[in-house]
Amino acid sequence: MDIPKIQWYPGHIAKAEKKLSEVINKVDLVIEVRDARIPLSTGHPHLNKWINNKKHILVINRSDMVSPHTINSWNKWFNAKDQYPLWCDAKRGIGIKEICKSAKDSRSSIDDRRLSRGMRIRPIRALTLGFPNVGKSALINRIAKKRVVDSARKAGVTRNLRWIKLESGIDLLDAPGVIPPNLEDQKSALNLALCDDIGEAAYEIESVAIEFIKIISTLNKDKNANISAKQISNRYGVDITKGFKSPSAWINEAASKHTSGDTRRMSHKLLEDYRNQMLGKIALEVPLWN
Repeated sequence: MDIPKIQWYPGHIAKAEKKLSEVINKVDLVIEVRDARIPLSTGHPHLNKWINNKKHILVINRSDMVSPHTINSWNKWFNAKDQYPLWCDAKRGIGIKEICKSAKDSRSSIDDRRLSRGMRIRPIRALTLGFPNVGKSALINRIAKKRVVDSARKAGVTRNLRWIKLESGIDLLDAPGVIPPNLEDQKSALNLALCDDIGEAAYEIESVAIEFIKIISTLNKDKNANISAKQISNRYGVDITKGFKSPSAWINEAASKHTSGDTRRMSHKLLEDYRNQMLGKIALEVPLWN
């Protein structure tokens, strides 16, 4: 059975994206934030249009949720495309110094360009851009060195555009998560659902749990995915490799042990365990070389 189509485009995002299009030309620097578990799925298809020759810093957050080996492999993949991501764990403040340094370096080159054109130096306007729930607000609080915006591990916390003045001579625009109005790539949409980067109302949880088992079955032998079938099997007392042949049968068996046979509750438990790293540091996307 095919997974029901995943679509999620709440009104506050549509409203914010309209406002964003009105201010984007005033921005000098775009700080794009992605999710380390799915760095391709959290790349917005309209990003290049928004950047439009502006300075761009690619930040991949939640580095704590994938293995160092996975990060090294992704760096090689991105570097081959002349992209140099900065990895961070905004929740714990790891990697923030490098991001601040990169922003400061960008500010210097922007200042030099303004001076060369006979323009006055002013605070640099930077935009934090990314999908919902990738950690933009946590990153802003770390850069600001204080809590200036609300932050939580759920989609839709930031609902309005807001300018924040930083001591470093940078004005930072905090924007709600942006997402394509139509999720054409359903594989990416599934990844967003699995990582809790879109609202739960957008998908049917049992279908998504079944797809999760299919994904880890496919990636099981890839070192970059960092999957331990033994760890998953031990957690539930049911051999996960059985689920590779019949995901729904595995969920039924696990449900009989943990949720009194309630497969919906078991599906929710499986996804929450993944999101909380109870199953290990599993990457749902791995570098594919042409």
